[in-house]
Amino acid sequence: MQSKLNLNQDLVRRARASAAKIAEDTQGFIDLHTTVTVERAVCRLLCIDGVNEFDVPLPNVVVDHLLEKGILSGGASYYLGNAMAETGLTPQEIAEKINLGEIDLSKIPPHSEEEIRGAIMPVAHATVERIKKNVAVRNEFLNEFGDKEGPYLYIIVATGNIYEDIVQAKAGAKQGADIIAVIRTTGQSLLDYVPYGATTEGFGGTYATQENFRLMRAALDEVGKEQKRYIRLCNYCSGLCMPEIAAMGALERLDVMLNDALYGILFRDINMQRTIVDQYFSRVINSFAGVIINTGEDNYLTTADAVEEAHTVLASQFLNEQFALKAGLPEEQQGLGHAFEISPDVHNGFLYELAQAQMAREIFPKAPLKYMPPTKFMTGNIFRGHVQDALFNIVTIMTHQKLHLLGMLTEAIHTPFMSDRALSIENAQYIFRTMADFGDEVQFKEGGIIQSRANEVLTKATNLLEEIEQIGLFATLEKGIFADIKRPRDGGKGLAGVVVKDDVYFNPFVELMHTNREGGNK
Repeated sequence: MQSKLNLNQDLVRRARASAAKIAEDTQGFIDLHTTVTVERAVCRLLCIDGVNEFDVPLPNVVVDHLLEKGILSGGASYYLGNAMAETGLTPQEIAEKINLGEIDLSKIPPHSEEEIRGAIMPVAHATVERIKKNVAVRNEFLNEFGDKEGPYLYIIVATGNIYEDIVQAKAGAKQGADIIAVIRTTGQSLLDYVPYGATTEGFGGTYATQENFRLMRAALDEVGKEQKRYIRLCNYCSGLCMPEIAAMGALERLDVMLNDALYGILFRDINMQRTIVDQYFSRVINSFAGVIINTGEDNYLTTADAVEEAHTVLASQFLNEQFALKAGLPEEQQGLGHAFEISPDVHNGFLYELAQAQMAREIFPKAPLKYMPPTKFMTGNIFRGHVQDALFNIVTIMTHQKLHLLGMLTEAIHTPFMSDRALSIENAQYIFRTMADFGDEVQFKEGGIIQSRANEVLTKATNLLEEIEQIGLFATLEKGIFADIKRPRDGGKGLAGVVVKDDVYFNPFVELMHTNREGGNK
């Protein structure tokens, strides 16, 4: 890609090197620990499903049992495999007997590692093959219909009722949307379990469940065949059940997942140790399933000033890139996030927005960048809002952003009507069509406002990453450097679910997904 910003490439190399060192240091912590939700995700991938008589998911039953018996540090795979070797039962049957109090995993005589792996690995292999078939189905659709060259038009549905979401999602797809994101119900990220089955009651969104994933996937495949386009499905792989959501998405062929390394720490007060471990396994799964992750840097600008704190967005993009690479997730699946959130009152604010977007494009040339619309300074004036969205659309097409979450003229008034989405899609399509090659025709003034702004942000981001490299990621989060939010290392939600692995621990899915990964997204 030809550079328009004349970025200081030495600074880019220094920033990336610091981010890589931070990720490597943090990986040392990750490798020593597991969590309750990592082990529940393992249970789900071992085909444990359903709920008990109290609506407690069976993966929770198994992992709570391991935690209660003080043996979670050995991992679900080891103890389920040991029980399989002893009894000949399936993981599902073992889970059901644990629920009935008929099996105590801590009292089963230990079998050899060879016997345990011999019992568990065929089940793990079967799941991995199922996910590989999902990747193949996605690729078959893309081979048949082709894929979009320009930005993906990305909209949200959020009725609370999965069946009404399906109606709205199909309408949005027919209007021209390429990605449908089903917003989760308010507070689901703080539930330490995944609800079960199809749901019809949610507030501000719809519960993320495996059945809801399956229903929406089928609906989008149906409308995609009618439209002769592959419609991508997005949900939220974050919160206390991050790896479980990734597992469910892989099993039901989701295509895009909100999956940030730091978001839950900063914006949901989830313990940093818990989140850092959880994000690793979730990204291993997403990588293998060919899922594009969306990171959450745009959220920083909802609490911090977009002019003064733009360098924290870039620094976080560097970190998310390196954490993703540690999990085996390639650049082509890294939808690094940013947002059009400078106040309309800022003189030359559009130039700063353009500089930030072009900088992300040049520094992360292979990434399908996720660009978020103006929200912080939407007032309810729908006419000005539509203009703000139009300027946002212009930056997207000029700088070759890929995942373009459509702004809504009624932002700050209500959840969008289908007609609001239609107007937003029409706005974006008009600008993307009439300005398709505009960005390639334009050069930026040497030493001008745009080049100077980009290099200023890059300099600050590099300095920040070098500071983080010295003090460590956890200390950085305690100081409140990102989004002006401070989080204690031992505070927040979910710390009790973090344990140190013992010598018998193994995770068959990390092993298989790292060694058998086949070309994710087209």
